[in-house]
Amino acid sequence: MSDPASEILQASGRRAQTKALNRQAILDAARRVFARLGFEATSIRDIIRDTGLASGTFYNYFQSKEAVFEALEDDGVRRFRPLLRARLDKSTTFEEMVHGSLLAYFRFVAEEHSEAGPLAGIALRHGTADTPETSAIFQEVRTAIETAVARGAAPPIDADYFTAGAIGMAREVCARMFLRLPHDIEGAADFCTRMLLGGAHYTASRG
Repeated sequence: MSDPASEILQASGRRAQTKALNRQAILDAARRVFARLGFEATSIRDIIRDTGLASGTFYNYFQSKEAVFEALEDDGVRRFRPLLRARLDKSTTFEEMVHGSLLAYFRFVAEEHSEAGPLAGIALRHGTADTPETSAIFQEVRTAIETAVARGAAPPIDADYFTAGAIGMAREVCARMFLRLPHDIEGAADFCTRMLLGGAHYTASRG
């Protein structure tokens, strides 16, 4: 005789697996369609058509294309965090920390979207959602800056403002970088580093 409890557990496991696969299918399709059509031109119908799933399935997971996009961005941020943490940990000077973090970010975005360049620009223009992952990135960078200031390795700057400025500049410069061919990753990182360090020293001197 079959065990009813075991059957229930197996059925529950299959449902969970199906849900995970469906959600991933929607995200994968959205990534392709956003890259092909652009964010504004993409409709939910376009995404559904690319998944091969029933139209009603989409709304079991997402309520809008904006929600799908936020999930895509959050996934990218989740995968970038270990790279950022490694860069922050190995930095010995404030300049290394700033430049290394920027370089890691620009390289990650370039590699992530090497075959879907338009998506990178879309992400940088629209990806401003305050999610747990983006909040964690902000906190990680701010803490690193606060530690550098406390050790005397960085000028006495407002870590909260500096973090916001650094992330905002990185997004905007990266978006412009993707409009240029070839993508000048090193140049973009160098430019942002000079701007941020120059601003940090100026702000500190103004006290």
